[in-house]
Amino acid sequence: MSSKKPKKADLRRQTSLSNIKRKDVKIPEGISFSFRYYQEDKNKFSIGGRDARYLASLLRRLRDLSQLKAEEVINNQSKSLRCHIINWQDTTEPNGFGIPNEDQLVNIPYQFQISANEYGRVHGFFSENVFYIVWLDPDHNLYS
Repeated sequence: MSSKKPKKADLRRQTSLSNIKRKDVKIPEGISFSFRYYQEDKNKFSIGGRDARYLASLLRRLRDLSQLKAEEVINNQSKSLRCHIINWQDTTEPNGFGIPNEDQLVNIPYQFQISANEYGRVHGFFSENVFYIVWLDPDHNLYS
């Protein structure tokens, strides 16, 4: 039976990783975003064909909101954010998001705008301090 010697690169990696001391860094509080339930297959809520400015605005909005707690986002009265509850009866989707186990997952559906009317809305729900994005609605199609 032959024993192979580890390669030098492997030895360096093992040595360097074992000498690293982990620092305990306190992660700032704020909401996180998840795309676990994101639905890209609905034409009504498609971002296909959007330019880089749309994506940049969306990422800036998510970054800025991640500095806040869920309660701060929900209770924010800013006209540029306009976060509010979705009342399904008033929408083009009266049956909700249509995700599996929605009645157990979604306590209250919310929407907020990306920027003042220019790039539409983000629709989803909170679970603790995570906002699950279900739809991106650049054309304001949730309400007729």
